Amino acid sequence: MPTAEKDHVYKILELVGSSETSIDDAIKNAVSRASKTIREMKWFEVVQTRGHIENGAVRHYQVTLRVGFTLEG
Repeated sequence: MPTAEKDHVYKILELVGSSETSIDDAIKNAVSRASKTIREMKWFEVVQTRGHIENGAVRHYQVTLRVGFTLEG
């Protein structure tokens, strides 16, 4: 008997996004760039957040993401 639900297998890729504006922009930059070469991305998890301080101010944000995507075929 066929099932309505598919079993999914995911591959996990680690990405690092950066931005001078915000953590959110760093995430969006990483996902946007990866989407140009990786199909079927389904979810992400932020695993690390870093930043650079210059002259007493936050200058740069860097976020490490784990991105899951479904395997084809």
